[in-house]
Amino acid sequence: MAVVKIPSLVVLYCMVAVLVLVVSVPNAAAQADSLTCGKVQGSLLSCLGYLRRGGPVSAPCCNGVRSLNGLARTTPDRQVACRCLQKAAVSFSGINPGFAQSLPSKCNVYIPYKIGPSTDCSRVK
Repeated sequence: MAVVKIPSLVVLYCMVAVLVLVVSVPNAAAQADSLTCGKVQGSLLSCLGYLRRGGPVSAPCCNGVRSLNGLARTTPDRQVACRCLQKAAVSFSGINPGFAQSLPSKCNVYIPYKIGPSTDCSRVK
């Protein structure tokens, strides 16, 4: 039986290729899972009626609040969500700050910090 010798350079290239794949796949997955302002706003789009006029909070709105709360599991994600909510409050006209503050509790979602225009999002944990 003949033994085929593979040049060591080929083995090295294969090992480097495998290492690059192993390192890049989790990084790509982490980027896909990161929270964006688009995801934050999309989660709360069905809440605009309540945020502007008050009244009963719809089930789709509360589902969006719960979804956003589930997406913001890490400190960086919560800080992104905080900044995005601040930007959204400015860009969507007619948002009532009092209604915005009451929304999580109306949906039975506990958020351990107040998000408002004066919140320092870098301190949100």
